[in-house]
Amino acid sequence: MEGKQSSDSKEYTLFQNNNRVVRGPMEVLIYDTSLRDGTQGESVSVSCDDKLKIASKLSTFNVDYIEAGWPGSNPKDAEFFSRAKTELSPMTRSKLVAFGSTRRKNIEAKDDAQIQKLVESGAGTICMVAKGHLWQVQEILCAKPEENLKMIEDSVSYLVNIGKTVFVDLEHFFDGYKFDKEYSLECCKAAVDAGASGLVLCDTNGGSMPWEVGSITADIVKEFASVTVGIHAHNDCGMAVANSVMAAKNGAGLVQGTINGIGERTGNADLCSIIPTLALHVRSKVGCMDNLHNITSLSRFVDETMNRQPNSAAPFVGASAFAHKGGLHVAAMERSPKSYQHIDPSRVGNEKRVLISELSGRQNIMGKVKELGGYDDNLISDAVASERALAILNRVKHLESIGYTFEGAEASVDIMILHATKGYCRPFTVLDYAAQVFETNLDPELRNLSFDSRKDNRSHKYGATTRATVTVRTMDILAESDSGGTGTLPYTDRLEVSDGNGPVDALVGALKRALVPSHPSLANLELIDYKVRILDPESATAAATRVMIEFREKETERTWTTVSVDRNVISASLNALVDGFEYALIEHASACALCDDFFD
Repeated sequence: MEGKQSSDSKEYTLFQNNNRVVRGPMEVLIYDTSLRDGTQGESVSVSCDDKLKIASKLSTFNVDYIEAGWPGSNPKDAEFFSRAKTELSPMTRSKLVAFGSTRRKNIEAKDDAQIQKLVESGAGTICMVAKGHLWQVQEILCAKPEENLKMIEDSVSYLVNIGKTVFVDLEHFFDGYKFDKEYSLECCKAAVDAGASGLVLCDTNGGSMPWEVGSITADIVKEFASVTVGIHAHNDCGMAVANSVMAAKNGAGLVQGTINGIGERTGNADLCSIIPTLALHVRSKVGCMDNLHNITSLSRFVDETMNRQPNSAAPFVGASAFAHKGGLHVAAMERSPKSYQHIDPSRVGNEKRVLISELSGRQNIMGKVKELGGYDDNLISDAVASERALAILNRVKHLESIGYTFEGAEASVDIMILHATKGYCRPFTVLDYAAQVFETNLDPELRNLSFDSRKDNRSHKYGATTRATVTVRTMDILAESDSGGTGTLPYTDRLEVSDGNGPVDALVGALKRALVPSHPSLANLELIDYKVRILDPESATAAATRVMIEFREKETERTWTTVSVDRNVISASLNALVDGFEYALIEHASACALCDDFFD
């Protein structure tokens, strides 16, 4: 939220002139409906606080309109508009749109409670849904065609006369146009004659094809030259982005969509694809062009706020959008990034990634080595570097053949490369470990899973406790600082014990106790995800197990993932833990010093 505004704070006027007709593709207004239509998606739910945060973020990104909810349909949206009056900035409030429907049958607009909620919302712009399909009017709305036209005209006229800017979402419009063109045009005319500023053509069922959308949009743009024409596309055929772009190419000056394409069924048109496509490929003027480099962070912010797992394969903003795996591709990318990228990733706030897998070539490894600073033309020849890269690549291919996967665990690849780099010294080594599980009561009905394992569980009546013991050899930073610069790396051995509510939890505790005294930065390390997959279930209890662990550094919010495979799940877990702890220390020069033979 942006902080409360004083009641006498001067309201911003809308930065766009709502009476100005906008025509694509030269210029396109961006209308976000994540907070209304987007929340109709399965498993998508946001609190009022979250909606206020997202609205602020969208405003900062500078979308033109923010459809924030339907105040007449639920208390949460009514609360949002009430709080927005004091908790959002004037600029953000100027972008807000309240969504609603036309008046009910056989009632005047001024007497319709739902329309009064739109007025009370305080939003300067109203988006009103109306039926634009004759069959839908007769069979679903159960209204006469003439009554539907009056509902559109009366509702729009009432709101315009009290100073509201009105857009009309013509539901099922493309299907309706193909079913009965004349009636769909009458619906458009009723809205325009009543003073609507925009006609939004909806592909509600998501079944229209791009060429149909383009042709019909062109017809409406030509027929109703006095208003802005918009597009609202659903993704049931995977065409929502293409349909939106095609509509803009044929004159639509407003595009509705959602961040990350969230929405009912298969979702709405994805603004994270539409905006950069219009800006960078169609060369449309969009208001958020100057903030395009923030669209990836916007995408991830919305996912995080809505508690959604980001789509790594999403165009432009996904983690894999500029990821390169095939050896030939990476080799070409080294010569020119344009060889396999349609834009510079930094333009949308993303980055190029080189993936390591059994499909990789030497160039993938070489690229990784350069990223880590382990390949200096002045210190190592191309031939030697290539030979080492081949050795690492062969190891990657062997490990993937037995169940490893490095595409989601790039930290393990970095550690593998560092271990193959002459002069790199591991900051610590685990000499041995043991993990014991002891139980005081095996009755499953009496187990209590809610106790805190960090407390003294030995006196706990129920539940299992795990105890881990580790012995590590690590560089002693304090001793190194007192060594007087002799060039000798001081080491110390530590044996530590820790209890936990499982083997991995206990091992983490023991490793931290052993390592934090020499490496204080590890106190900020935490595990945020732990995944186990059985690779050969036919082997039953002797099956190979793949463990992936995700770490986070609390202060920097930096995250990374490591992987290990073993037929002993505890050993696999410890190996992944060790890689993760070591990766956390890479940036600390004193923790990963150069060995003496580097200078031989």
